[in-house]
Amino acid sequence: MDASSGSRQPEPVGHAGSSDNRGGGVAGVPGMTAPRPLRLPSLSRRQKIALMMTVDLLALPLCFALALLLRSGNQELIVQYGLLPPLFIAACTIPVFSFSGLYRTVLRYIDLKVLWVAGISMAAMVGLTYSVSFLMNDSRLPRAGLLIYWFIAFAYVVISRFLIRAMLRRTELWRSARGRPTRRVGIFGAGEAGFQLANAMRASVDHEAVCFFDDDLSLDNHTFTDLPVFHTSRMREQLQRLGIDEVVLAVPSLSPDRRKRILDKLHRYAVSVRTLPTLLELVDRKITMQSIREVKVEDLLGRPAVPPREALFAKCTHRKVVMVTGAGGSIGSELCRQVATQQPRKLILFDHSEWALYMVEQDLRRNFPEVPLLARIGSVCDANAVAAAMQGQQVDTIYHAAAYKHVPLVESNMPEGIRNNVLGSLTITNMADRFGVQTCVLISTDKAVRPTNVMGASKRIAELIFQAAAARPGTRTVFAMVRFGNVLGSSGSVVPLFRSQIEAGGPITITHPDVIRFFMLIPEASQLVIQAGAMARGGEVFVLDMGQPVRIVDLARTMIEMAGLVERTPKNPNGDIEVKFVGLRPGEKLYEELLIGGTVTPSEHERIMCSQEPFMEEDDLHDRLAQLFAACETRDELKIQMLVQAIVPEYAPYSSLEVRAAKPAQTQEDFRLPLQLAMRKVASRSLRQTEAANKLEPAKLSSPGDIS
Repeated sequence: MDASSGSRQPEPVGHAGSSDNRGGGVAGVPGMTAPRPLRLPSLSRRQKIALMMTVDLLALPLCFALALLLRSGNQELIVQYGLLPPLFIAACTIPVFSFSGLYRTVLRYIDLKVLWVAGISMAAMVGLTYSVSFLMNDSRLPRAGLLIYWFIAFAYVVISRFLIRAMLRRTELWRSARGRPTRRVGIFGAGEAGFQLANAMRASVDHEAVCFFDDDLSLDNHTFTDLPVFHTSRMREQLQRLGIDEVVLAVPSLSPDRRKRILDKLHRYAVSVRTLPTLLELVDRKITMQSIREVKVEDLLGRPAVPPREALFAKCTHRKVVMVTGAGGSIGSELCRQVATQQPRKLILFDHSEWALYMVEQDLRRNFPEVPLLARIGSVCDANAVAAAMQGQQVDTIYHAAAYKHVPLVESNMPEGIRNNVLGSLTITNMADRFGVQTCVLISTDKAVRPTNVMGASKRIAELIFQAAAARPGTRTVFAMVRFGNVLGSSGSVVPLFRSQIEAGGPITITHPDVIRFFMLIPEASQLVIQAGAMARGGEVFVLDMGQPVRIVDLARTMIEMAGLVERTPKNPNGDIEVKFVGLRPGEKLYEELLIGGTVTPSEHERIMCSQEPFMEEDDLHDRLAQLFAACETRDELKIQMLVQAIVPEYAPYSSLEVRAAKPAQTQEDFRLPLQLAMRKVASRSLRQTEAANKLEPAKLSSPGDIS
């Protein structure tokens, strides 16, 4: 039906279409405007104070009258004394409230401290009034009801203020939350931190605390800050029953191992998990909604971060000239930041990547403007470039972090990997000795222990070079090595790879379901390197107590759960992210080790171990290195691997792990497989000869110099 048809309703008198009411007047009354509803938040501060005083002036006489009624049990005292005493007491109470700050407090944020001060002030007023009335023997004031009046008036003040506060907050939350979803939150930990967090959430628009979970069985079915507490054994049931969207871990004092176990348990329930910072991170101990942070992969290490010893940390860096090779890399750049905190006399940045060097230099100039910097582009394989960077600088400490670290890339680019990792280390040791550097530290890897790939073997050769240099007669340089596992967040870490695969919707690719790795944090690795240089006496290998190794597949599944997603499996084809096993890559091991053998002793740091490991004579090592570099020039990969195995007898390229690896790895294209089979037959014979000839005795060392 047309809108202009007879279904149209008749217009009321005074409709907006009338010319007499163009100003929006009240219906039927021309010229009058509709009154706006009174809203307390819109009143001025003075209006609010006047309103509170008016309400108190009306309520306080009633409180006194009620006190007299309770005192006598009937209306006799009220009738006897009349209206004057209640009005007098109310008139005395209002100034007391004003003096105590009750009217200056914003009701929306009033707390017990203000009310407590008001109550004490009112008690003093009541006591003073009683004393004056008693001393003057004034019968016009009923002294018998004064004490009761204090209780009733104080109860009125507390109840009225908290009711108004609750009403204002609820109204504010209702207005803010209109059209916005609220996340229902369960708090893990019914303690002080949980208490503060629950109170903070009451003022939140986006989050609503619905319950607590706690390991303490005695708290089960109890109430904590008006919220029920459930034992953790009932967590799955309550998560579903209460429709909880998120669990916040609110136990800052938990040990890392306990925190990891709880997080693993929570992630299995496919619920979003966040956490409060640890006690060390909560500097002011105050917990707000802003205190909550996402769970980081670092929380899953299961061990506490290893703190540095200040004396060790400063020994080789404070007021020293420090040089960092590979300064643009993930480890090298963090080393630079850690060194910069120790106020070095000068920090020399050396890297072959212009962009990486530029980025770390800008970061250091922004965050440490007082530290003198010298950025030099060059390769550690170029002795002239290294010498030019050190010339006239009086370098005290070198941290050698420059290396190729990606196993598959080095495996498929053997000559470049050997040249960079081995020749670079040889150049650094020679230049450190030539320029009288006090301390030179090599950043090695756990892949150097019984290596199965060229990258690990090249790092083991680098260790042998540093060990030989440490025993060089007349050297003034202390050479040491630091060996650690995978570094979370570094360029070679699986964590950034897994994160990008999750963001892309999967799948997450893992080489083998049984692969395990040690993990540490980038700051830990950098601090270990710096402290090792301070503890070194020459030729030692320092390793960090890295706790228990982590299964890579467990790490991947945890990251899926941390993202609030579900793994896609044959039993759950509707999941979000698939975990796909692609087979071990060439030269990859199922597990890594930190120690080859030798004598292991504790160091000055309780979490750092020191190992004296076998090494080669420098003359013999230099002869073998000359042959290895010649093979790199001809790019003869079979000869390269045979020569590497002659230097590192424990090097087992493409070991039996490949045979036990998942079948998909065998279907991948591997153009070097026939080469490997041929090499093994030759290497197995040469290995026995090498082991017999290579007696690991103290070196008879020659003078330093370049290999020619």
